[in-house]
This record gives sequence, C-alpha cells and structure tokens, in this order.
Amino acid sequence: MGESERCTPRDLNSFPNGEIGIVWEDGHESIYTGYYLRCNCNCAACVDEMSGVKILENESVPRAVTAKEIHGVGRYGISIAWSDGHDTGIYSFDMLRKLCPCCE
Repeated sequence: MGESERCTPRDLNSFPNGEIGIVWEDGHESIYTGYYLRCNCNCAACVDEMSGVKILENESVPRAVTAKEIHGVGRYGISIAWSDGHDTGIYSFDMLRKLCPCCE
C-alpha cells in the first residue's frame, strides 16, 4: 500500500470513554484520547501562525475533554467540536496518522 492508503481512514469512531479511534486503509488502528488530540490542535488559536510555535498551554485543557461533534472536512481531514468549547481546528488525516500514539 502506498502513502495515500496509509493516511486514508476506513473507519472513524468516537467512543463513550472519550477516545477517538481510526482504522486506516492499511489496517493499522489508532486510538487517541480527547486530551491528546485537543493538546495537539494546530489552529491559529493554539499555534502561532507566523512562527509555528505552540501557544496553547496543555495545563489549560481539561484532562476529561471529549469530542462533542466530529465533522469531515473535504476528503483530507476532520474538525472536532470539543467539550471545552474549542472548535476551530482541522485535523488532517496525514497529521492524525503522524500523531498516532502507538509505538509503530
């Protein structure tokens, strides 16, 4: 499989415990906590647009943050409305695959 299949989700689920799971076209499974993804948001409110430096302080994110809504963005990613009120980030599938917390 090529890179495009590696970064194409076959299935995406939001679980009651707050985790988000993705099964990729290559069969790999990624499980993310809401806190982990929220802390890795790369929108302009969380990362300085000019310098690329993260400005979001992880300590300001509630540990129990969960996805309230998940919407597709074109064919390349998702947007997530978080329980802490934040909803401006776009998580590209490429970014999500790179953020996979497993040891692979």
